[in-house]
Amino acid sequence: MRETKSLSAPRRLQWMTATVRNVIDETPRVRSLVLDIPGWPGHRAGQHVDVRLTSEDGYQAQRSYSIASPPEAPKLMLTVERLADGEVSSYLAGDLRAGDTFELRGPVGGYFVWTAALGGPLFLVGGGSGIVPLMAMLRHRAAAASEAPATLLYSSRTQADIIYHAELEQLAGKGDGFRLVHTLTRDRPPGWGGLARRVDRAMLEETGFAPAETPRIFVCGPTPFVETAATQLRDIGHAAHLIKTERFGPSGR
Repeated sequence: MRETKSLSAPRRLQWMTATVRNVIDETPRVRSLVLDIPGWPGHRAGQHVDVRLTSEDGYQAQRSYSIASPPEAPKLMLTVERLADGEVSSYLAGDLRAGDTFELRGPVGGYFVWTAALGGPLFLVGGGSGIVPLMAMLRHRAAAASEAPATLLYSSRTQADIIYHAELEQLAGKGDGFRLVHTLTRDRPPGWGGLARRVDRAMLEETGFAPAETPRIFVCGPTPFVETAATQLRDIGHAAHLIKTERFGPSGR
């Protein structure tokens, strides 16, 4: 990733100071950070930012994180999963408190984005914390009062690992054309009414839109999850140019 020190560089390529205004515990390993960023230029749903941490001895670590908030929100939100080997995520999702500051720059990316003006159908496929940019799209859809048909197929390990659980249920209950489908790959609670296996071709066919409906498809999650889902979607008959993917590895996105 590149650094830009020129004062004439676009605002999105300059490092800005983010102040944490609120911390929200989403799951035992995931937190959302509500940030105040003076001069934030705005973003589109699906974009991300670069975060840079600097220690007292000058050591720097940098990672990229998807934006969870919609463009309409007054403050930026990042949702971070604490990883065992993540030097940045361990701080952001563990030690960080309201009032703390860190550096970020963005927004970054123009490929994995959706705006209400693009319409639907919209098929979102997320694995684990891959829900984050997809949630920004759903929040934008709600804020724009869009009724474009939309489906989210969300794979989590357990019910306790479902990020934004209550908000997703609330969005699904609005009756505005959004359908929510959960699948759990490990433990299921008694009476679980959702699916209970890894995302596969049959699941994508059963829950998604038909290729003839030409849905805009966004897939985000761990690399193996994304590659498998994208291949299966193409095998079903979905046009490759309508399938947008974003993936992350075990030590950052």
